[in-house]
Amino acid sequence: MKISICATLAALSLALPAVAQEGDAAKGEKEFNKCKACHMVQAPDGTDIVKGGKTGPNLYGVVGRKIASEEGFKYGDGILEVAEKNPDLVWTEADLIEYVTDPKPWLVEKTGDSAAKTKMTFKLGKNQADVVAFLAQNSPDAGAEAAPAEDAAD
Repeated sequence: MKISICATLAALSLALPAVAQEGDAAKGEKEFNKCKACHMVQAPDGTDIVKGGKTGPNLYGVVGRKIASEEGFKYGDGILEVAEKNPDLVWTEADLIEYVTDPKPWLVEKTGDSAAKTKMTFKLGKNQADVVAFLAQNSPDAGAEAAPAEDAAD
């Protein structure tokens, strides 16, 4: 009996990190208020899902979209270097969670350049998975995020 209880507790504790990464889109929409000073979520037909600033790119469709590819947006050198070195890289939910937590280490990891700089100075300290779940909900190509890895295996 003791062994089965211990085994069950161990299994549950191992499952917690995976559950913790799954976000709540409704909570993320509220949390996105911190982001809208710089970012909007606007559908291609011009419908505002979240009215926001234009300092950062429009985040509609960001999950599954190639890095630094929002047409008409002037990206910083660091994120452009990521896109140049990884031309098939798309924003995954995991990458977005890591990026919004602290953009600089993500850029350093993806570029291999310890001097990589980001224009995004904001760091989201909590509820990252919720915000990303909200963005994924507004990303019609979100399922495409796995496609480059599958293509590379062919």
